[in-house]
Amino acid sequence: MMVIENTYDIGDMVYLKTDADQRLRIVFSVKVFKSGELMYELVCGTITSIHYEFEISKEKDLTNAI
Repeated sequence: MMVIENTYDIGDMVYLKTDADQRLRIVFSVKVFKSGELMYELVCGTITSIHYEFEISKEKDLTNAI
């Protein structure tokens, strides 16, 4: 049996740390790989993207704003 300890759940509202505009995104899916690595699929409008956990935050961070 595999136990998955994910930080973010499907439906969570999150931000990308590297997004200068800090657009709100929704966790759409969590992908689990054989090695136990997790990647999160995020949705912002009609755009989806896949990210590592360390790229995501529940808090808005405007320090990277252009």
